[in-house]
Amino acid sequence: MSTTLTIDEMATRTGLTAHTLRYYERIGLIGPVSRTPAGHRCYSAADLRWLHFLLRLRATQMPISQMQAFARLRAAGDHTARHRRQMLEQHLAQVNAQIATLQQAAAVLGDKIIYYRELEQAQPAGLPGPGHSGEQDEQHTLSTGNGKTTGNRRRSR
Repeated sequence: MSTTLTIDEMATRTGLTAHTLRYYERIGLIGPVSRTPAGHRCYSAADLRWLHFLLRLRATQMPISQMQAFARLRAAGDHTARHRRQMLEQHLAQVNAQIATLQQAAAVLGDKIIYYRELEQAQPAGLPGPGHSGEQDEQHTLSTGNGKTTGNRRRSR
């Protein structure tokens, strides 16, 4: 990487728009960016690393307000390391809970796919099953509240 990146080069490297980069600077997610004598932004390798980290936080659905709080602590210096670690630990716990919820939902979807395949194999191709109202379908995926489903043959994992 050259010593600095223009806003267009930074946008290309991060997948953000130039507008978003300016917005992130305006709201304090990134510190003031150095400028050329003509006033054009010059991003450093450190700016790029920080933006990549912000993108990871954004990918995990961290609210912008929390990202701003984290950025303020980072700018305040190393004496805020404990607080930043605690923020990340709390957020990671939320991310892991969301992952668990998504894994449960994916398991239900997988079971539903198996159910439909079995239903398709049990009837002539292209013909609806006799008396199938769709209610049996919904009965198949009633949640028990613990991530398992009732009326369902679970695959071994």
